[in-house]
Amino acid sequence: MSNAIQTTQTSPKGFFTLAKRGGRWILLTPERTPFFSVGLNHIDSSPLRYPENLPRWEQKYGNNSCRWIRESVSPNLKAWGFNTAGWVQDVTIKHHAHTPSFSLEEYRALSLPYCHLLPFIETHQWNKWHKNPDIFSKDFEDWCDYVARSQCTSLKDEPNLIGYFYSDCPTWVHVRPPNAWRGPMFDLERLSSKAGQSELFEMATRYYRVTHDAIRRYDPHHLILGDRYEANAPLPMEIVQAADPYVDVLSFQDFATPVEHLREWHAATGKAVLWADGSRPRETIADDSEKYLDGAYYLADGKWYVDILCDLLKNPGAIGAHLCGGYVRNRFRRKGLLDEREQPDREAIAEIQKGSQIVAHWLGNLEL
Repeated sequence: MSNAIQTTQTSPKGFFTLAKRGGRWILLTPERTPFFSVGLNHIDSSPLRYPENLPRWEQKYGNNSCRWIRESVSPNLKAWGFNTAGWVQDVTIKHHAHTPSFSLEEYRALSLPYCHLLPFIETHQWNKWHKNPDIFSKDFEDWCDYVARSQCTSLKDEPNLIGYFYSDCPTWVHVRPPNAWRGPMFDLERLSSKAGQSELFEMATRYYRVTHDAIRRYDPHHLILGDRYEANAPLPMEIVQAADPYVDVLSFQDFATPVEHLREWHAATGKAVLWADGSRPRETIADDSEKYLDGAYYLADGKWYVDILCDLLKNPGAIGAHLCGGYVRNRFRRKGLLDEREQPDREAIAEIQKGSQIVAHWLGNLEL
């Protein structure tokens, strides 16, 4: 096989892209430097704005989110060893909704690569408010065009944008208790027949084609990272096959066995794969202040994350590993690398720094 780098798209320099040498997928920066995404998810300042925290927030950051990002988030992420903001939105109320995405100004204040989620559908497995969309309707086409028109036009020239996610764990054929009322987008039992399999493939093809075309209408260059599938829920091959022509990467949330699942999906499809979300607590800390719903919060198992990170480097399809943080521990997700007084989880951070050094060494020895 030729040693020349093969790219998945004809993006000009100035944008992230994917490349392949032999059997290895790798991200390339806008300057065409090899890049493995080591990301932190869920970056939101609202826990710092509770009444008891507000005076410190106003005094320290002038009640300005861009200043907070420049003075706290960006330097800390870099010092801790992260090179990406994996997904900035965070839980607001358990089993309900997430915070808004960063504005363009906030992303620029971050001065780090990042991924951005486009809300084409809201059938996230944690979301109990939204109904299943009619993907075959003209309204769905119009909505997708609006989402892309309103967001991609602002981001289309941004060099730090890696690419676009879609839904966070969409309930294609599964449900979770918060959204059992609406049922899955497609009845899993119907896949027992050829007609059902064909119907699901047609439905998913329509979804991925419409969303892809809406993005490309306004942004011809940035990567499409697609749905952030729940790796521990059923995912019929018909969905993945329908996505294949329209997404650059298969992205997965996995809090259990991401190494095994990403190995399986890369082997089955040959596509680049991203561990888009996952974590494990090393311990649970009791808290009697009534801040937390069940009187406890979680400290991240940094060693577990690093072990997964190192194993993913051995997967020729893996292009990144994003830790389910968040940045500041809030009262619903109840985990983060800083608490509400901005005191760091030093044990987890020390482990993450070790993992990032391993990635840097690996990239330095990567032959392209």
